[in-house]
Amino acid sequence: MSAPKLTEAELTDALTQLPDWTHSGDTITRTVEAKTFPAGIELIRQVAEVAEAANHHPDIDIRWRRVSFTLSTHDSGGLTALDVSLAREIDRLAAQSD
Repeated sequence: MSAPKLTEAELTDALTQLPDWTHSGDTITRTVEAKTFPAGIELIRQVAEVAEAANHHPDIDIRWRRVSFTLSTHDSGGLTALDVSLAREIDRLAAQSD
């Protein structure tokens, strides 16, 4: 069973608490600049563990030290509480890697 999509009001409220994330269509995206390429890879590894435990997986792109995360709940056709929760975890892990 898919998770319910967030309403526009819920999404707007969530994004006020996620200032590093941008909303476009059915996704939210954040790019993190790691100190080094290996630090970026380590951040991806940590996010992968959290994502696997939640059974909710981001699209990830790495370009040298820049790691971009894009979230959407594909089987729901948009953004859900799962995306907001994973975005918060990504923010927490990114802050620890600073």
